Amino acid sequence: MRFLSRRAAAPPRRRPFPIAATAVSVGVVLASASAAGGYWLWRDGVVIRTASAIDARLLAIGDRHGLALENVDVVGRRRQSVASILQALGVQRGMPMFDIDLATARRRLEMLPWIRSADVERQLPDTLFVRLTEREPFAFWQRGDTLSLIDRDGTVIQTDNVAQYGPRLVLVGDDAPAQAAGLVDMLATEPALARRVTAAVRFGDHRWTLHFDTGVEAALPETGAPAAWQRLASLEGRDHILERNIVAVDLRLPDRLIVRLAPTDAAKRAGSRVGNKGRSS
Repeated sequence: MRFLSRRAAAPPRRRPFPIAATAVSVGVVLASASAAGGYWLWRDGVVIRTASAIDARLLAIGDRHGLALENVDVVGRRRQSVASILQALGVQRGMPMFDIDLATARRRLEMLPWIRSADVERQLPDTLFVRLTEREPFAFWQRGDTLSLIDRDGTVIQTDNVAQYGPRLVLVGDDAPAQAAGLVDMLATEPALARRVTAAVRFGDHRWTLHFDTGVEAALPETGAPAAWQRLASLEGRDHILERNIVAVDLRLPDRLIVRLAPTDAAKRAGSRVGNKGRSS
């Protein structure tokens, strides 16, 4: 069985069903079933029996005319391993094409770590076509000493080596993954400043505190966070506030800015105040 993996391409043209008589025979069964009336079919269970008969007929035709699986054609695979995809599909070379449960195969594919969505279809006479949409690494989520990779929706992507997907924004807080997309969209309005944000801590389900590459923290308000973010960008552009000898900026009050000085600066200012008091007395 060949595994053909393609990243992005239109599905190949379907090959016509090789046995014209099959379509005719199935059509006759359907026409016969519908002629007696919908109510009678439902009441006597003929719909179920007819569907089963059609399935059995297709299986028999497939076996008789060699409709067996030879190829698995995959589009969209980048990170999910080939072996895991084949295992999830649960198929083997030579199995009858109509024995493949497409819905089950799709559900099992979507349980794989990197697979966001999947479509599976038969391309007769011998190919199973699979279209995958994989998850994209978005940010890291830190819980205690554990660092997980998440996508834009906040879904954890199970991987053994998260370091290979860095550096990325680190999020902290139980509600952080669910709110990550909104935060990143807000930060993107000031891209130069956004590139300097290394981490974001979510407090409850209310607000963020941002950590910058200089070690400065910036507390955003519960409401009006975008306006506070624009305000911080303006301060940085005009006064280079993040390069000053401070450890924190509090933007939670719209009419004032609270700055916490670095310990050395705070001590110097306190000493200066004491010295001034001594001279005045």
